[in-house]
This record gives sequence, C-alpha cells and structure tokens, in this order.
Amino acid sequence: MAQMLSAVAIVGAASAGSPIVTKQLVGVDAPASGITVVSRQEVRPDVASAAGDLTLSISDLPMLSCHYIQKGLFFPAPGAPMASLVSLLVSSLSRALAIFPALAGRLVTLPDDRVVIRCNDAGVEFRHAVAPTLSLDDFIVPDADVPTKLTKDLFPMDRTVSYDGHRRPLTSFQLTVLGDGTVFIGIVANHAVVDGTSFWHFFNTWANLCRGASPKLPDFRRNFFGESTAVLRFPGGVGPAVTFDADAPLRERIFHFSADAVRELKATANRRPSGGEDAEVYGKMAHDPKNPEGLSVISSFQSLCAQIWLSVTRARHRLAADATATFRMAVNCRHRVRPTVSPVYFGNAIQSAVTTATVAELASNDLRWAAARLNASLAAYDDGAIRRAASAWQAAPRCFPLGNPDGAVITMGSSNRFPMYEGNDFGWGRPLAVRSGRANKFDGKMSAFPARAGDGSVDIEVCLALAPDPMAALLRDSEFMQFVS
Repeated sequence: MAQMLSAVAIVGAASAGSPIVTKQLVGVDAPASGITVVSRQEVRPDVASAAGDLTLSISDLPMLSCHYIQKGLFFPAPGAPMASLVSLLVSSLSRALAIFPALAGRLVTLPDDRVVIRCNDAGVEFRHAVAPTLSLDDFIVPDADVPTKLTKDLFPMDRTVSYDGHRRPLTSFQLTVLGDGTVFIGIVANHAVVDGTSFWHFFNTWANLCRGASPKLPDFRRNFFGESTAVLRFPGGVGPAVTFDADAPLRERIFHFSADAVRELKATANRRPSGGEDAEVYGKMAHDPKNPEGLSVISSFQSLCAQIWLSVTRARHRLAADATATFRMAVNCRHRVRPTVSPVYFGNAIQSAVTTATVAELASNDLRWAAARLNASLAAYDDGAIRRAASAWQAAPRCFPLGNPDGAVITMGSSNRFPMYEGNDFGWGRPLAVRSGRANKFDGKMSAFPARAGDGSVDIEVCLALAPDPMAALLRDSEFMQFVS
C-alpha cells in the first residue's frame, strides 16, 4: 500500500501466545485510490503447529522468482456490524491457519542450500481497509479496461517476490469495505508455497469455517516427485528478481464468454474437415507418437484458448510472418502423474505446456487447426512428459522464466475450474466477482476465471502491452468479439 502511517496504537494488546494482536492505525494518509487501511491484526494459528519443516519441491522452487499470488472476491453487503464481521473473519482465519500451518510460517534456507517452509506459527497480517467514496460500480465497469489504479490497493504486499518469504509473511489478507456496503476479501500468498489449486483450497476452507461448515484437509506429504537432491542456490542470500519488466505499461480487460459462445467454439473446433490439406494435418496429429490418445474431443476451454491465440496473434500485427507464436498453458499435474497425487496436495504441482506455430500458420488456418494443435500438446502432457521436464530441471535448476521476451507469447494461468464462486460463501452470500492484483502481469499474460453464473461461461483476464495497443486491435476484431458478451 502506498501510504504513510503517522501513528500506530495497540488497541488489543495480546498476551504471549495469543493468536491475534490488533493495531489500530490513526492519522493515515489516504492513497490516491481512496482505499485506506484503518487497522492491522497479526494472526497466528489457534493451535500450535507440529508440521516442522516442509521442503520446497522441484515444482515449488522455480516459483521463488514469481510475485505472490493476488486474488480476491467482491461480496454483497454483509448486513452486520463491521466490528462483528472483522472478528468473525479473524477468528476463523486463525482456525484455518491451524489447518494450513505452512501459510503461517516463513521460508528458511538451510546450510545445504535447501529451502524449506518452517511451520513456526510466525503468523500473518490481516488488514481492515475502507473506501467510503467508492462503490462496486467503480470496479466492475462494463466494456472498459480494469481500473488497475483502484484494484492494486485491494491487496497488501503488492508485487512482493516469493523469495522474500524468508523475511515476510507467506500470506496476507485484506478486507476492504466500500461506500455502498460491498466488501472485498483479498488474499496474497507466496507462489513458492501454493499454486492456484492450493490457493483456492485455502480460500474455501476459510469460508467454510466462517459459516460453520467442515473443511477438506490438505495433504502435506512432499511426495510429488519423490525425493530430489537438486537445490536452487542464491549466493549471499540475495534473492531473485522477477524475470519480466513489472513496470511496463499494460492494458487489462476482462472478457466474458457465455456458455452458448463456448459451446459454439467447441462445436466448431470439433468439426473435422472432410478433405484437403487440413485433413492431412489432422491425420498427422492423430498418429503422432507423442499423442498416443490421438485427437481426443477438443475441450471447451481448449477451443476458447485457440480463438484467443488466433485473435491476439492477429492483433499483434507487427509480428513477422516467420515469428514463432507460443501459447503456454499452466497444467495441473496432480491427476496426470502416475501414481496420481492427491487432489488436496498442498504446494505447487504445475508445469507449463507449450504449443507453437508460426504467425503465418495461424494466419492461414482456422479455429479447428489451432485448437487441434493445443489439444495434441495437452494430450501428450502425460506422466512421461512431466517427469522428463522434472528431470531436465533437476539437471539445471533455475527460476521459472515468466514473461514475453519476443512479443509473441501468450501465457494462460489460473483455471475456469477453480472454485472461486463455489464454496466461498462466508455466511452472507455468494461472491459477486473475482479480481486480481498486479502480480505476475506482463504482455500476453492471461488468467481464466469461471463466470459467476456457474453454467460453463468463462471470464478471461487479458493483459496486453500498451503500445502499439494490440488491445484496441483485439476489440476491433469481429471474429473475436462475436463470442464476447
């Protein structure tokens, strides 16, 4: 938060071992956004952790150069006194941290350079903020870019790098109350500790505890790839920086694709050509040894991604015809490895599936062709591919290279299958909308969200470079916009 604290007073002094310490902030200078933090609470698990140290896996370590994840939800006005709401959220958060002790710990580098999560109950920060001049309509603006100057102040620890979890909390929380009574609950979580699946598992657990429901317990067994001796060294304890320009100007927009539009895209993608060159391409893909399942039914999401790949590449009109256009998609490995990993495995269990084509190929082919390429790449991303990628990383440990160095990359993160609306009722109604902060955003970074209706419609958060303004070109693309509502 960009603000100066002129005075801090302890209003709820806690005894040693108490899970909650409250700090009331007075004389706070409000930032330009109008979102002002009025109190902070240091929250620890309500039961001491016995988890000890959890070694970062070879899927966790590459994320040390990524920003903390920043995701949150708008909710309707609670209809309860704010003091009661804060107390309820904080007490249930303390209980949730006892179930997820890793989130209340700190990163520690051992003498042998292994990095571990020390579950030492060091605690997290919960902030209460107010924005009396703002309403939900200021954040959810139809047919307009996301107002990032506002949304950035909905989250603490803005653009903190995950390696900094050695000295800073691994999670942080903020409740923001708008002038119309709408509230936003934002969570910031270390990306070397959680992936999206684990992040939303925790969010659901907190909400369940808040309304008295039973949570699904996480699995902390570090068995994703078995034991690994590979380490990622940082000489002198100097941590990594993000691998992209975090200050590069971007346009950010959320596009909504109705269930009907998604079904239409899927139907088009699965309509096989009857002959000609396209049919030959499909035949080669179907018999590709790297795709033993052949061309399975192309999913709704793959079909949507194919249209995005075609349209965004076209909007980047300065790309050379022979340039390689790359589509990176985050892949949840839990169900793809053999034996499978528990769906509630806590940590990172993701890799990046890469599909490529030249700009000319995308320009001269249709949705079915692009979707078939994506489908083939993902069908081939099985246990063997995952373990080969893991072995390659162990031979040459490195941080994950987020970014778009050649201007022709799309990186699709998050998932329309994450339970962002489902299971996140804290006791006064379903969420109204999901929003993210500025973390890990660069030209071509996209995030998939389920739409609120829960009927198969999808929201895609799109970040594109400000110049030469491919977003404007995308908005003029009738082939793309016919599916947007």
